Amino acid sequence: MDVELLAVAEADKPVLANLIQLYQHDFSEIRELPLTRHGTFGYSYLDHYFTEQTREAYFIEAGGELAGFALARGDVDPDGSWNVAEFFVARGHRRKGVAREAARLLFARHPGVWTLNFDHANTAAAAFWPSVTASVATGPVEEVDVFEEVPCTRLRFRVG
Repeated sequence: MDVELLAVAEADKPVLANLIQLYQHDFSEIRELPLTRHGTFGYSYLDHYFTEQTREAYFIEAGGELAGFALARGDVDPDGSWNVAEFFVARGHRRKGVAREAARLLFARHPGVWTLNFDHANTAAAAFWPSVTASVATGPVEEVDVFEEVPCTRLRFRVG
């Protein structure tokens, strides 16, 4: 299946906001995420992806259809590495190689060091990310447990 990563234009911010709702709904099975009084999940960083140069938002398309999104940040660590902030593929596009190819395309946008965290309770991420990073890394993948807001595994690796 043909997978593309397309930069999200500011005019398409409402579409990204809708996808973030689906992402958070899925994630609410893992961690308790409260609904707002409007029946939505809050996400306070959306506008930052359209105002800060160190943040990038992408739509994931598969076979010409919208399939998900990826959010990346270049300001998490002072060493200039990039970070996968959020990554989501809609259920109808899962287990078809879409996420793996989208991740590969994302990492190719910024050769160098990348990091990502995944929640210990997220078993799907625990199966997916170590496999994907091992396939794209040009060296070893460092894996460390971190305990910030929630217990996570942090992967650090180099691509390109």
